Amino acid sequence: MKGKIAPAGIAVAATDLVKVYGFGPTAIRALDGVSAEFASGEFHAIMGPSGSGKSTLMHCVAGLDAATSGSVRIGDRELTGLSDKALTRLRRTSVGFVFQSFNLLPTLTAEQNILLPLELAGARPDPDWWDTVIAATGLADRLSHRPAEMSGGQQQRVACARALITKPDVVFADEPTGNLDSRAGAEVLGFLRSCVSKLDQTVIMVTHDPAAASYAGRVLFLADGQVAGELLGPTPDTVLDHLRRASDQLRPDSPATASSSSSPADRTSGGAHRARAWTGE
Repeated sequence: MKGKIAPAGIAVAATDLVKVYGFGPTAIRALDGVSAEFASGEFHAIMGPSGSGKSTLMHCVAGLDAATSGSVRIGDRELTGLSDKALTRLRRTSVGFVFQSFNLLPTLTAEQNILLPLELAGARPDPDWWDTVIAATGLADRLSHRPAEMSGGQQQRVACARALITKPDVVFADEPTGNLDSRAGAEVLGFLRSCVSKLDQTVIMVTHDPAAASYAGRVLFLADGQVAGELLGPTPDTVLDHLRRASDQLRPDSPATASSSSSPADRTSGGAHRARAWTGE
């Protein structure tokens, strides 16, 4: 399916996105007609309970996974139907990734890890942009260090620098603070926000943490594989309030609610369990 060209100022657009895993009666509809736009130069967060489809949505719009149907656009480029080679090229040049587990190569220095996407693409770094990224991440005195010689927060800043070095159209962050303590997590989130405000980057982050989501300018909520609302100018309290209200609206017999439980008793425990599912408690 060919989607419409994303409007000016829209970095990423998903239209009627459906993702089904499996076949027949055991099939799981992880995304059920999701349509969403993510404006350029903004910090977006995606939240939802376990099984809501938030990670699936990010993987599909980032070109890491193919949707069953629907349209995904990054800028004016339609991802639907692209070959694996074309998707790989797009991810190298137009998309940056920050993962929970850092994904740094242990035998490479911080500098080598940061430059790896450019080396794979056969490109050289822009000296001015290199200086900007290293100054923004505060890594000037850590460039010769290997991952084992750095703290978790420093490793994640290396991962952020690696995501930015290609001047991507959008940076996707999947639970970027999940392996960090609160102080290091706050530093990484502050850096991601400064990438938007000072470097004019677009950041789309998946998180279960209301405090982390409050660093974004907008939070998109998913439930049962569908869009369940959004919140502009979030604070931890307003995010939590939205999650509590949304948890009461989840269908007790829905696949997403059932999949977030580990036992029949959990699946019948009602709103309290569903509220915990939103925040990962």
